[in-house]
Amino acid sequence: MAKTNDYTKMFQDMMGAFPMDMSAMEDAFKSQAAMGEKFSKMAIDAANQSVEISTKWTKDTLGKIGEVTTVKTEAADYGKAMTDFASAQAEMAAENMSAFAEVAKKVQMDTVELMLAAGKDMGAEASAAMKNATDEATKAAKKATAK
Repeated sequence: MAKTNDYTKMFQDMMGAFPMDMSAMEDAFKSQAAMGEKFSKMAIDAANQSVEISTKWTKDTLGKIGEVTTVKTEAADYGKAMTDFASAQAEMAAENMSAFAEVAKKVQMDTVELMLAAGKDMGAEASAAMKNATDEATKAAKKATAK
């Protein structure tokens, strides 16, 4: 009978001839984790700012509604109080929507900056990893041909 080749041993020998440098993978993981941390911080800050805007808006609304609920001597005063309240609400809505838009704009700008920085970092890391892999492969090839 013919003897079959031990492919497992052959692949182990082949992979052993081309050692992997796992530091590039570790660096990539660390970079990804750092970017995730920055994104999380940015999202939490935006959420905090949004909550502050909402809370202020609610407090201002509750402060203004008090005037509407007080007893008036003239019937026309009720209409004026409602009109004043509606006018104040429209003004507050415009101000608060503008504040929300500023928060969103800041998050958008920070995201773009973070993505550009991440792209630059990833490009540098990929270039360094490729150079390292090329150097290792060249050494392994020279070693294999020298035998």
